[in-house]
Amino acid sequence: MTFETTATQTSARAAGPLDVERLVQELTLEEKASLTSGSDFWNTQPIDRPGAEVPAVMVTDGPHGLRKQDESADHLGLGGSVPATCFPTAAALGSTWNVDLLHRVGQALGRETRANDVAVLLGPGINIKRSPLCGRNFEYFSEDPVVSGDLGAALIQGIQSQGVGTSLKHFAANNQETDRMRVSADVDERTLREIYLTAFERAVKKASPWTVMCSYNKINGTYASQDHWLLTEVLRDEWGYDGVVVSDWGAVSDRVPALAAGLDLEMPSTGGRTDAEVVAAVRAGTLDEAVLDQAVRRHLTLLNRALPALAEPGSFDEAEHHALAREAAAEGAVLLRNEPVDGQPALPLDRTAPLAVIGEFARTPRYQGAGSSQVNPTRLDDALTEIRAITGTEVPFAAGFGLTDETSATDVAALRAEAVDLARGAGTVVLFLGLPASHESEGFDRDHMDLPADQVELLEAVAEVCDRVVVVLANGSAVTIAPWQRHAAAILEGWLGGQAGGGAIADLLFGVRNPSGRLTETVPVRLEDNASYGNFPGELGHVRYGEGVLVGYRYYDAKRMDVAFPFGHGLSYTTFGYEDLSVTVSGEGPTASLTVDVTVTNTGAVAGAEVVQVYVGDPQATVERPERELKAFGKVSLAPGGTRTLTFELDARDLSYWHPVLRRWVVEGGEFVVSVGASSRDLRGSVTVDVVGEDVTPPLTPWSTLGEALAHPVAGEIIRASMAQAGGSGAMPLDDGMMAMAAGMPLRVIASFDGMLFDEAQLDQLVAAANAR
Repeated sequence: MTFETTATQTSARAAGPLDVERLVQELTLEEKASLTSGSDFWNTQPIDRPGAEVPAVMVTDGPHGLRKQDESADHLGLGGSVPATCFPTAAALGSTWNVDLLHRVGQALGRETRANDVAVLLGPGINIKRSPLCGRNFEYFSEDPVVSGDLGAALIQGIQSQGVGTSLKHFAANNQETDRMRVSADVDERTLREIYLTAFERAVKKASPWTVMCSYNKINGTYASQDHWLLTEVLRDEWGYDGVVVSDWGAVSDRVPALAAGLDLEMPSTGGRTDAEVVAAVRAGTLDEAVLDQAVRRHLTLLNRALPALAEPGSFDEAEHHALAREAAAEGAVLLRNEPVDGQPALPLDRTAPLAVIGEFARTPRYQGAGSSQVNPTRLDDALTEIRAITGTEVPFAAGFGLTDETSATDVAALRAEAVDLARGAGTVVLFLGLPASHESEGFDRDHMDLPADQVELLEAVAEVCDRVVVVLANGSAVTIAPWQRHAAAILEGWLGGQAGGGAIADLLFGVRNPSGRLTETVPVRLEDNASYGNFPGELGHVRYGEGVLVGYRYYDAKRMDVAFPFGHGLSYTTFGYEDLSVTVSGEGPTASLTVDVTVTNTGAVAGAEVVQVYVGDPQATVERPERELKAFGKVSLAPGGTRTLTFELDARDLSYWHPVLRRWVVEGGEFVVSVGASSRDLRGSVTVDVVGEDVTPPLTPWSTLGEALAHPVAGEIIRASMAQAGGSGAMPLDDGMMAMAAGMPLRVIASFDGMLFDEAQLDQLVAAANAR
């Protein structure tokens, strides 16, 4: 079936390219102010004055499918949404580790957006999964900024290749739903730069999204919508971004300072109230009209980008997009466990062997998240029907549990008894478990990571009567697995796989496709092991990011902590060998780079795909750095016996950390450990290389310690000479014990003591000499 649309935005379609500079000069102050806010919930503001016409355009929710609603629809539900392909959510798309696939998914999303007269699709979301409890984790790719940034960039490039825009969100440090519209994320600059901003930086620089959406929350006490440092100094001045900054819906606390900070478009409409505030501020001289003009330029430039596609919306092929959704769902599913039963791995299944399917999710799929991203699918596959199609038999089924928390104890017992009776006579049970929609959603965070207790009890009961149990999971974020995994021979993490997820799961179970998904978030043994535990979701309006840069696998690996399944983990029906790892160093300091080569071979009997992960460690750094950090990855498909050499280019940024004193990225010289493997815990080879760094000596100040001064290349020589002279003149000597204590004392304190190494005037001379080099 091909979906086509009729014209709904004639003003936009009839308009030619806008003369941006002429309009900026000719529009009235009131008209310009109006262009920096919406006209309603989903549309920008038009101007209808003859000679100064500006069309309105529509923006709508994504990010894994178009959610276009009419103006009478409930904006948090499905009512009124046009049919659109519901692709897998970001949790599943992220687990593909496949930038080419995400580009293709993006192209499909772009075609559907364009066909429905929409100018901007509001996505992707690339916030870091700081805690597994975040209710919106299903909308985000990873706990790692490289995966998040690169996959986000691929999706953006695919969508925008179709002549429609994206909105990269939620900028920034929006890592929870609890109190999300008020909470202050209190996080140091180094952690912001290395973890929470890096994904956005990679996506902005690689893909140039048409818009960036600011988040609801405060960052260190300042609302993101009013944060000049974030929206202008970092995003525009440092990263070179030239698009529109739009607010999340209702994220503007004070429109005038937000506009001054770099927010170009407030959404949705406030009925003209905040437009009037902007006009009043300009007339009062508290807001420079040039700031408003610049926002208007960006808005008009966005319209010029969008108008050609609105003039020729085109169509899309529903069947083709559904097939792509099935491919993506299969590639994003992660085979966590596949133990042998009777000498053979539990998966793939023999389609002729006795089989039973248990679990309501097999019949009633949980395929997308709840909240603003909900899509009205063009069709919906369920796993039970697809399993029966592959086997060609009426595979027996039992629901096993209900999907609401209101299921009575009597009904729970009856459903379980029916399932156990069915399992008793089955050679293999495929048991579908997961989180009901009410357990995770935009708008609230989870209280725990556990599956519903009745589902775990069902698994235990089924495992007592059947030795071959395969668990298929449906959930948007990591769940506790360690306490019950011994009851399952195989575990397939299907995430929220979109409208074609049911068919994708069936393909994987029977080996029609080979699992190639890999985790982009660590599955801890228990919630309490997570680095944010105790600092999530905060209290009294603040959440402290006390774990610093040790987020996700960076924390678990640094602590040598047992995990249920590590970052990057995922099994296949084949095996892969790594060999001939080599690392070549070029340049030094800010021009340093590494070329990493590794050869990968499919050593098994079936075709498959491997995700090759490149990690870098900096064991000699003077600041605390993670033991290893992902810096590059690549997915390679190989036939049995096939081999390929992959080459990864790492630049100076991949070796750098954000220096909290110098306030810039630095490459500190010394040894670096480059590792290549199949997960952060499954490293297949490592090479140590020496890199010549740059001068990272911080400026000397009166508050520098004696130890820091002694380590300074200039000050150290001066102080040691002074110490030698003091010893010869009979001044107070500093023995080893006194030196150890004095090393931590600020120079200013030492100078205040009579008869020590230097007085305050000499200290001033010392500081000047040290910083004059």
